[in-house]
Amino acid sequence: MGQKDTPIGKKVKAYIVFTKFRLAFSVVLSALAGYLFADTAPTTNYVHLFYLLVGGMLVTAASNGSNQIWERDLDKLMKRTEKRPIPMGLMSLKEAYIVVVSALILGTYLLYLINVYSAILGFLAYISYVFIYTPLKRVTPWAVFVGAVPGAIPPMLGAVAATNDFGLLPGVLFFVQFMWQFPHFWAIAWVLYDDYKAGGFSLLPSKSGRSKASAFQIVIYSLALVPFSLLPWFLGWTGTVSLIVASIFSLAFFMYAYKLLQSCETKDARKLMFASFVYLPIIQFLYVFDRIESALPN
Repeated sequence: MGQKDTPIGKKVKAYIVFTKFRLAFSVVLSALAGYLFADTAPTTNYVHLFYLLVGGMLVTAASNGSNQIWERDLDKLMKRTEKRPIPMGLMSLKEAYIVVVSALILGTYLLYLINVYSAILGFLAYISYVFIYTPLKRVTPWAVFVGAVPGAIPPMLGAVAATNDFGLLPGVLFFVQFMWQFPHFWAIAWVLYDDYKAGGFSLLPSKSGRSKASAFQIVIYSLALVPFSLLPWFLGWTGTVSLIVASIFSLAFFMYAYKLLQSCETKDARKLMFASFVYLPIIQFLYVFDRIESALPN
């Protein structure tokens, strides 16, 4: 019997699925990039960095778990979610609430140990994601705009954790990820359109669904991402490497969106979706490495 088939193994797997560990990890990567980009102290505060990573992971886990509690009946209707722990009976509702509350309290406390602004941002991300975005998903496609706010908070949270200040730099990092959210999520919504429809969700930007109208809006936001991605260079925070590489990757990302507009094929939406997964961490850590390089003495 494999380790995953044991009761402990099944429980661990259920917790990983319930908290969406891979998604939480990608969120923490964005927060890490924001922290490192904003960290201009002679020596990095590794204790605060630890609090950020663990606290951010826990608050994100609480958000993901709360989403699954909220949508537990809808999850049964969709193939991609029907095997989640609550619909499968692998986790009771009481246990789910305990996990969420514990993760939220501990995660928020760890962020508070960095500074109060970090705790406020983490808690606001949780509230807006769970109690505004989640119920709106079945009401209006505008839910994506609401969801883009908590979705863009991680790099801002990382920067605020490093600076203890809501300044221009955290704001710029927020808006880069905010603009990325739209082509990223709409590509996912295109690929999973039928499944979302079965759950009562209509998340593409046009009521016509998989159409030129939806693809056109994806192209517009992908194009807007190009100048937004160059803001750190424009503001003098990064150097020529950032200008060149960010331009190339942003234009390539736009071309994937333009290809979808031409074809309106799900295969091209899937390519855009995977491109979005690759694009964000490359751009964010490009900023970090180029900022460090620019700060080094010649």
